[in-house]
Amino acid sequence: MQTTPLGHSDLQVTPICLGTMTFGEQVDRIEAHRILDHALERGVNFIDTAEMYPVPARRETYGATETIVGQWFASRPGVRQRVVLATKVAGPSRNMDWIRNGSANLTPAEIVQACDASLARLQTDVIDLYQIHWPNRNGPWFGALYFDPAKDTACTSIDEQLQALAGLVRSGKVRHVGLSNETPWGLCEFVRLAEQHGLPRVVSVQNPYALVNRALDNGLDEALYRTGVSLLAYSPLGFGTLSGKYDAAGFDEQQPGLGRMALFAGMRQQRWARPETLAAAREYNALAREHGLTPTQMALAFCFRSWRVASTLIGVTSLAQLDEDLAAWDTQLSPELLAAIDAVRWQRRDPAQ
Repeated sequence: MQTTPLGHSDLQVTPICLGTMTFGEQVDRIEAHRILDHALERGVNFIDTAEMYPVPARRETYGATETIVGQWFASRPGVRQRVVLATKVAGPSRNMDWIRNGSANLTPAEIVQACDASLARLQTDVIDLYQIHWPNRNGPWFGALYFDPAKDTACTSIDEQLQALAGLVRSGKVRHVGLSNETPWGLCEFVRLAEQHGLPRVVSVQNPYALVNRALDNGLDEALYRTGVSLLAYSPLGFGTLSGKYDAAGFDEQQPGLGRMALFAGMRQQRWARPETLAAAREYNALAREHGLTPTQMALAFCFRSWRVASTLIGVTSLAQLDEDLAAWDTQLSPELLAAIDAVRWQRRDPAQ
């Protein structure tokens, strides 16, 4: 599998990245290590994790995913040097009081503290890509449709966050920095301040990009292109809705093997479980079948072949899922099918935005 540079950095990553948010909840350590081994054997060199993983986030499992990945590195000498490792520092509390006591502000000291803790769990001396998981400031994240200025509060500035990240880079703990769940304004401000003050320039933004959530196509894609920052697309299968497994039964928890939306009631409060999202997903899934493809093939190929995407994150719970997702790399979407996809979007818009 060929590699591509992330932004203006020297990091060369495969266009498919193994996401690990299932490790420590749906996937135990032994199976997680098998999945990591197999991904590496299949040519994937890019692994993404986060301090708050696994998902759904719980006090009891906080940090478990990084710990599992760190145990994998420790048990396989030489593997760490073959992998581009990305992790994330959690933003201000989203009802997770076990992370920095539920701090409503991500301070420079907390960024350093979180990085040191991640390094320890990951059993490594350096993180290749260290990302801010969600912005520190007020904004429309995780399904909110509108920016509300009335919710602004005092918080650590972007400049202060960049200064903290710069210290981590100077110390050799971090090679490059990135963002996640970011807006066009936020990306451009991070780039502007970095260039103005000689601070680390972000190399990537990890945002949702899927058939049921293409909000990125309405502004952030231009900002990424003009700043030379790479997109890491997450949730390309819309939390499973674009795999077709929820088409018949919806999120009925009595149905076996349906994944997180069926297993965890709290996750059905998210944007990915909106009735509008499932309705749009069913339409896309039917379109895939009409064109002789599985829903998974079409949804992943849409991300794989987009000029916007440097690397697509895939999250799996089994070797079979991993192989199915990797096999979709060879899927080509015809101009007629792409036009039909856009026609569905025109009607359904972005229900999981």
